[in-house]
Amino acid sequence: MQEKNFVTYEYKTKSVKNSEKARTMDFYEAFGWEATEVDSSVGGNCVITLRRDRRIAHRQELVRLEKKAEEERTSLESLEKSKTLGANIFAGIFGAFSVLVFGGGISLVMTSTGTVANMIGGSILGLVGIALCCLTYPIYNKMVLKKTKEVIPAIDRGEEVLANVLEQGNGLLENREI
Repeated sequence: MQEKNFVTYEYKTKSVKNSEKARTMDFYEAFGWEATEVDSSVGGNCVITLRRDRRIAHRQELVRLEKKAEEERTSLESLEKSKTLGANIFAGIFGAFSVLVFGGGISLVMTSTGTVANMIGGSILGLVGIALCCLTYPIYNKMVLKKTKEVIPAIDRGEEVLANVLEQGNGLLENREI
């Protein structure tokens, strides 16, 4: 009778953007996971199915490092989003205000009953609204650049920490000391 090597696996699925597929697979491979299936779905996302041998050496330490790496990755994602969050909020509010000023000018022109003052005032208000709309994008860009300069050092530190944790996990898989 031939002896069979029975292997039990633990499974995990991750839904990520298609642009993050390779990076995610590399991330989890550092902790002993292997991709078994990748399903591309509608909307630019894909589902990655991963598996890992339950009897893998240093499993508890790998799980601890994996959680630490996931926390660091989440932190990096929030730092990336913070670059544009404030600028997006500003642009939405300022843009809406600009459109209201423009609309007010148009309304004043359209509802004026032949008075030149309303016509001139409405035209000036409309032009101010257009000017404010045109200023929104340059102000947005300045805000994004300023915030990016502020968070780049934190992102670099986080990327370094993440790389070290991934190297530790990979070292455990190769039975090296941490």
